Parts: sequence; structure tokens; C-alpha cells
Amino acid sequence: MDFAACMREVTDVEFPNAVRIRVVLDNLSTHSPGALYQTFPACKARRILRRLELHYVPKHASWLNMVEIEIGVLRGQSLYRCIATLEQLKSESAAWERRSRPPHQMDVHNRKSRVKWGRAYPQLDTVPNPPLKES
Repeated sequence: MDFAACMREVTDVEFPNAVRIRVVLDNLSTHSPGALYQTFPACKARRILRRLELHYVPKHASWLNMVEIEIGVLRGQSLYRCIATLEQLKSESAAWERRSRPPHQMDVHNRKSRVKWGRAYPQLDTVPNPPLKES
């Protein structure tokens, strides 16, 4: 029911003039077109679904969970209070990112991810490098 209500909010309130709305979802069983038909009359569910383009992340390498974890940490460490303006939100988020993400950390994370999720990430050493042309 929450998913269906959220999709109605997205189509009717947030983006009422959009022809097509692309939504990226995890593979939770409630995140399906059937949820709209269970919540709304068929004509309303069809109207909402016609405007949605649902994309599901792969089950074996869901990056959406990592994003949710990252947002949770940001909220707990920096956005735990009321933020009055969008500019203040951007400023607070950027400051948190600078404090918590040294430039080298992402490379280490990527290497560990490639080891753990080998099937989901391309192998960098198997991609042929084109020969360099001399100018």
C-alpha cells in the first residue's frame, strides 16, 4: 500500500506534467504493478502505470542497498535536524562528504567491490586498450 501511494504521489503531485517517469526500484515483492491494482480501482492503477517506467536493480548486485545505507549514515551524522533551505542542505551534504570521503577511499572501495561482486563489475584488465596514435 505504501508503494502504491508513493507512486500515485509521484505521478499526480510531484510530476503531474511528465509523460514518462522512470523509477529505479529494488526487487522487493511489494514493488510491483500488482500493488497498485490492490490499492486502487483498476482504472486509476492503469492511469498511474501508463506514466511509469519501472526499472529493477539486479538481485545479485543491488547498489540500491548501498545507496540507502549511505543516505542513512548522512542523515545520522549530518542531517539529523531540520534543514531550512535547499542551499543549506547542499552545503551540509557537501561538508559531510568532504569530511567522510577522502579521495583515495573510493578506489579502495571499488577494488573490494570488484573482488566481492566479480560477476557484476567488468574486469578492467580484460578490456583491450586501443593503440595510441601519435600526433
